[in-house]
Amino acid sequence: MANPVVLIHGYSGKGATFKRWIEVLEEAGHNVAAIHTCNYRTLTNEVTIKDIAEGFDRALRIEAGLGEDAEFDAIVHSTGMLVIRAWLSAYAKRRNRLKHLIGLAPATFGSPLAHKGRSWLGSIFKGEKEFGPDFLEAGDLVLDGLELGSRFTWDLAHQDMVGDMAGDMAGDMAGDMAGDMVGDMVRDNDFYGRSAETPYVFVFCGTSPYGGLRRLLNEPGTDGTVRLAGCALNSRKITMDLTVEAGVGNSRTKLGPWSSLDIPLIPIPDLNHGTILAEPSPLLANLVTGALSVNSPDAFDEWLENAGKMTEETKRKTGKWQQFVVRVVDERNDPVPDYHVEVFTEDDRYVKQFDFDTHTYGGDNSLRCFHVNLDEIHAEDMKSLKVRLIASSGSKFIGYYGYGSERIDPETQTRTPDGKWDAVVDLSALLNDPENKISFFFPFTTTLIEIKINREPMPPFGKNELFEFMTVTKP
Repeated sequence: MANPVVLIHGYSGKGATFKRWIEVLEEAGHNVAAIHTCNYRTLTNEVTIKDIAEGFDRALRIEAGLGEDAEFDAIVHSTGMLVIRAWLSAYAKRRNRLKHLIGLAPATFGSPLAHKGRSWLGSIFKGEKEFGPDFLEAGDLVLDGLELGSRFTWDLAHQDMVGDMAGDMAGDMAGDMAGDMVGDMVRDNDFYGRSAETPYVFVFCGTSPYGGLRRLLNEPGTDGTVRLAGCALNSRKITMDLTVEAGVGNSRTKLGPWSSLDIPLIPIPDLNHGTILAEPSPLLANLVTGALSVNSPDAFDEWLENAGKMTEETKRKTGKWQQFVVRVVDERNDPVPDYHVEVFTEDDRYVKQFDFDTHTYGGDNSLRCFHVNLDEIHAEDMKSLKVRLIASSGSKFIGYYGYGSERIDPETQTRTPDGKWDAVVDLSALLNDPENKISFFFPFTTTLIEIKINREPMPPFGKNELFEFMTVTKP
């Protein structure tokens, strides 16, 4: 017997947009009475995605009639993915209830249009039109969470994909050892694993941009609204800790562990962000209804293999895009807002594609999102990879530095008016890491990179002008 199905729309949407999907499910044998379509508010400035997730939980019990232990499946569009993930991450037992999660063009890591939505024009064209307290509101806090590189999507990925959020928090409060122990416990408790205690997840996105006047919104590597590289739920994290000296058994660069199911993007031809909901193709409909029948790891692997074969040509034509979200912090985990990242390969060749489409998150400038076309950089041919970090405090009294830099010895560093410091870190070992079976460059994924450096009064060693003791002399 099929599970009840919950349909969750995206930003500024309505449940009625799932009309065609309800027909698809009915044609596949689902009971219409067990299909629950919701409406929720996104255009109110004071509401957050977490608020919506808790509102969803209450409505699930009271209006949909699904009790605390009732199992169900979910089909989500765009922002709906963030709502269901926020709901899942709040309490571990919720993972036991959700059996299948279908993402249609999910805004897993936000949208390049979100920061534009907070502008005056965004309010005019997407804002609330009904007169009242919310007139012309665009949902500032929801859009903040949807912005590329947002702190919300960074934190959420650490909870349900990367799995070291609790480790980081415990490290802040009780030292690195406690943080590592808690982090290990969280990583063993997968959100999307190979058991009945976690949902099977399937992610789809159209590969065609908008037509007509809306084509002005199109950006390369998107379906018109979300990036293909920002949809999947198989992110990895690289940590570069420059606050410690490298030594035997002490690598400053670490690739986070990964034990969950691989949840790749399945690209669908001839659909954009709107038509994937309103006009699903027979190919997509068949893949989704088949996904809702998966009930074992073997069945998941078989479905994934078949879906890969059916969309292989589409993926080849789409091009290889990857997204990187970079955060730079100091040894206290406070943000470093003023920095610049450059990427080099053989013969110190600058990889300019990393500058092609860079977005700095407005709420915290320590977070940057990079969108890279891997076909243009020929990542498969690279034999070396280096990252240069330039950081500035903006003051001659405070500076940044890190151990092991190829550029500057912190003990002999001289002051500059803006406290600027730079370093070059060799990441060549991550181009093809056999232990983790993944390359630094991996198409249709989002890679999280956290860089930690020291923040100290200048100069970092010896007497400084920021704080000094005066010599007491007798009159």
